[in-house]
Amino acid sequence: MMNAKRTVRPSPIAGTWYSANPSRLKDTVSRYIDDARNPVLPGEVLALVAPHAGYLYSGSVAGHAFKTVQGTSFDHVCVLSPMHQYYPQPLLTSAHQAYRTPLGEIPLADAILTQINTRLKAKSGLELHPVANDQEHSLEIELPFLQVALEGEFSLIPIMTRDQSRKTAQVLGEVIAEVLNPSTCLIVASSDLSHFYSESQANVLDERVLTALAAFSPDALFDLKDRGQGQACGLAPIVAALWAAAAWGATDVTLLNYDTSASTTGDTTSVVGYAAAAVTRPS
Repeated sequence: MMNAKRTVRPSPIAGTWYSANPSRLKDTVSRYIDDARNPVLPGEVLALVAPHAGYLYSGSVAGHAFKTVQGTSFDHVCVLSPMHQYYPQPLLTSAHQAYRTPLGEIPLADAILTQINTRLKAKSGLELHPVANDQEHSLEIELPFLQVALEGEFSLIPIMTRDQSRKTAQVLGEVIAEVLNPSTCLIVASSDLSHFYSESQANVLDERVLTALAAFSPDALFDLKDRGQGQACGLAPIVAALWAAAAWGATDVTLLNYDTSASTTGDTTSVVGYAAAAVTRPS
């Protein structure tokens, strides 16, 4: 699946979506995490839902998600995100050997990605298509938070979805659960919520999505999308994370924080919704 000659993916968003200065970036992310105040969780964190706007807009919300794993360690982190640019393939991964942020390089877990690809092909005919020099922000934006929150180094399992269908999300989640192990791997689903409605409209749309998420109902999330009653640009990543976590014994989703871009811009006429949540299984 991977090329023999591979490079490190340079960040296309450092200096715009977040600071390119390592010490400033670390301080900013640390502050978002330290300032977060979360409810007591009902068990062990298996997966997170976190937003992916520029840190100025959604960093404080994201801090609530990563606060739940602060100081813990994992061998691997599987980050599931949408792919906002056009590619004809339904599922994508990185063709690079590592991702680079101002806080350092994160190597890809090549052997695990190969296993996931093999299982996907056997189960559904789907494949992970490697892409190089992509401009996707929604996966990378989670990486500095992981680099600050987690103890020690980890390898990355990056999976980006172009196909946001119910079937693909479920298959992806099932395969992730089969190949990975919750004792060594954390799942992060990257998603924003409604886009460019008034704040009052966004609150209604987002509340429906968050209610379905809190009810741990992948089907209810897709039903909202199909009826035009709620939206999340990372719906397939969220649902895949839920399916995987459910297979690992997760029973609860705890909503941690919600906000809109109006808190930063002051513009309530056209906002984007952001939420943080933790998926847990009984300890």
